[in-house]
Amino acid sequence: MLTFNYFTNLKDKTIAGLKKRNWDEQKLQWVDEIALLDSERKELQTALDQLKMQVNQASRQIGNLMKEGRHQEAETTKNQVAGHKSEITSLEEKFRTNKERIQELLLKIPNIPHESVPPGASPEDNEVFKAWKAPLPELFPGALSHWDLAEKYQLFDLKLGVKITGAGFPLYRGKGAKLQRALIQFFLDQATAAGYEEIIPPLLVNADTAMATGQLPDKDGQMYYCERDQLYLIPTAEVPVTNVYRDEILEESALPIKLCGYTPCFRREAGSYGADVKGLNRVHQFDKVEIVRLEHPDHSYQALDKMLEHVSGLLDRLELPYRILKLCGGDMGFTSALTYDFEIFSAAQKKWLEVSSVSNFETFQSNRMKLRFRNAEGKTQLLHTLNGSALALARIVAGLLENHQTPDGIRIPAALQPYTGFSRID
Repeated sequence: MLTFNYFTNLKDKTIAGLKKRNWDEQKLQWVDEIALLDSERKELQTALDQLKMQVNQASRQIGNLMKEGRHQEAETTKNQVAGHKSEITSLEEKFRTNKERIQELLLKIPNIPHESVPPGASPEDNEVFKAWKAPLPELFPGALSHWDLAEKYQLFDLKLGVKITGAGFPLYRGKGAKLQRALIQFFLDQATAAGYEEIIPPLLVNADTAMATGQLPDKDGQMYYCERDQLYLIPTAEVPVTNVYRDEILEESALPIKLCGYTPCFRREAGSYGADVKGLNRVHQFDKVEIVRLEHPDHSYQALDKMLEHVSGLLDRLELPYRILKLCGGDMGFTSALTYDFEIFSAAQKKWLEVSSVSNFETFQSNRMKLRFRNAEGKTQLLHTLNGSALALARIVAGLLENHQTPDGIRIPAALQPYTGFSRID
């Protein structure tokens, strides 16, 4: 959530940023409305404070007047107090309505893109930040897609997933299940070696937690909701892990805080039909290891670079061709100030598959969750929050199966073999 500074001192920057997100003029009017409401809120608060002070002073006078036998003056003062209290009630109602409208608007306004974010309206406008320079892999005649490889080697079963749950819930089995588990452990080991503390969080969160990281109200329709308990299944470990320090004031010396966590992730969106959602390309449940950083504002973009290096290292060790995209204003997530997407090349499908998003949210999430630190001068400041997929497994599995297949089976990358216990699937 943006701070009020974006609607007063940084109003021009805010409007320019929202235009980069392709906001229309009607929505841009919310910026002016918040500025006016904030000014009105301050005036109402001043008026309320003055009236309450007058009521307190008058209440003390009434007691003194009664002691002195000046009953008529006491009654007159009582009437004044009653009038002030009535006015206070009216002003408090206006203040409440004002505050609710401000909150309603603030929850609708996304983060302001970093100055380096390219303009654009769709994924086609994203900028290639790092291209894959080596030749893309060419498969042998008769090479299979990952869903056909899964059937051939009995690695995962989408039909059984439909029978047990529904479309988009794959069932892994045999070496497919071991590969899944090996990837999770490999990613966690690499994260802890890089200084991230491992967290095993709850898989369901309350509305306050989902609101704090920006999933609510923006992605309400994409989350699975348990109505009876009023809990949400997490769409990513980012949600519970980032909330570990909600409502806390940290000491500057404790920064940076680096956390990681493995969780299943649950998302309702299904995307389009056809090849885009075939096999593991888009599923409702998938496993992911997430890395989260809480950073001093002066260091957060250096931290973002380190996160890019971390994810790049994982893909290098898995021997997968990849590229990094800098997302344009129209394709960025609601909460992000700057996002990089990692895509691996699927040799069998001859297309790029997104496997990670790494983002800096600056103070957008920390403002929602009241997450601050105390600086050297003893003043509190909002932290910058960052997170990244390191990595999302469904498409990683797809890429591994397709790119490492041979006429005699599927080769397991050397870095992964200590975790799988086998060097190939045949």
